Amino acid sequence: QVQLVLSGGGLVEAGGSLRLSCEVSGRTFRWYPVGWFRQAPGKERDVVAAISSVGGSTYYAEAVKGRFTISRDNDRNMVFLQMSSLKSEDTAVYYCAAADTFTLQPKEYAYWAQGTQVTVSS
Repeated sequence: QVQLVLSGGGLVEAGGSLRLSCEVSGRTFRWYPVGWFRQAPGKERDVVAAISSVGGSTYYAEAVKGRFTISRDNDRNMVFLQMSSLKSEDTAVYYCAAADTFTLQPKEYAYWAQGTQVTVSS
């Protein structure tokens, strides 16, 4: 099946930057739309950014718009989330996931990576 491996995360200072990387492997007959999600304690998992299969379309949650950038390099089977101007409210477990179609709904993402903790100190 499709596998995703997430790297990055950790502790950063408010105002700092961090890049998360997601490597997608498995079936090679197609590229997949990929979303980045986060979940804070006691809150629902929600999309923060998504990108279409070849990068032509992107989406950002209002809370991260202008600060986060999603991109992909299909030659390397990689999707990235560049996070800048980080705030304490960005603290959460972050996930990347792949879907069969470009979507903003977590339930429509069939393949998930293990999450990573991002903690923003102030």
